Amino acid sequence: MEGLSEAEANLVVYVHPSKSSNVPQAILRELSSLLFKFNETFDGVLLAYDVNILDRQAKILSGIHPYIGLRLKAQLLLFSPKPDMLLEGKVVKLSQESIHVVILGFSSAIITAENIRQEFKYKIKDGEEMFASRSHKRHVIKVGTMIRFLVKSVDEEILHIIGSLMEAHTGSIRWLDKKSEETSEFDRSAVKSRDRERQEDKTVEGATPLSNSELLIHSCDFHE
Repeated sequence: MEGLSEAEANLVVYVHPSKSSNVPQAILRELSSLLFKFNETFDGVLLAYDVNILDRQAKILSGIHPYIGLRLKAQLLLFSPKPDMLLEGKVVKLSQESIHVVILGFSSAIITAENIRQEFKYKIKDGEEMFASRSHKRHVIKVGTMIRFLVKSVDEEILHIIGSLMEAHTGSIRWLDKKSEETSEFDRSAVKSRDRERQEDKTVEGATPLSNSELLIHSCDFHE
């Protein structure tokens, strides 16, 4: 899935003196407060981190409430969805007007009817709402389906995404991956077939032609 990236960052964390008895725990608590929120500094949502404390001795900052400043080197896992990226999520609600999706368990997306291509037809089967493909009967989207969709816009403040299923490479991930595997298998078979044909052509071209003397001998034998 697009939108996920790793980054290395040099950070400074400020710890209150009252937390100085357990500085590592205070640092982790401070970083944990940044999880699953959009951060302008990172230009994304912090999903996970791995941190090393660079300072062996903390530096006390002057002020009315003197905080302890500590330099850190951190490995960050970020989620930064942008327009035209392909994202993946689980359908949690579906109606004739829209498909609602949850991404990575915390971010939401909506795909409205005008952003769903005509290939998909809304219907109710055995009391279950779904969008079924008119072209491929096994390509079905319903509650619980993992789908791949295109980002149209992102509201960073509330982590809400407007998505689209207008492109042919969007839809049920299971169906898309199976189709891709079948296409790859067909391509491999086609390549093998072309290789065999080229090998046969080379064999015919490489055959030794009969000389004039051989032709004459065969001709004489024939008349006898």
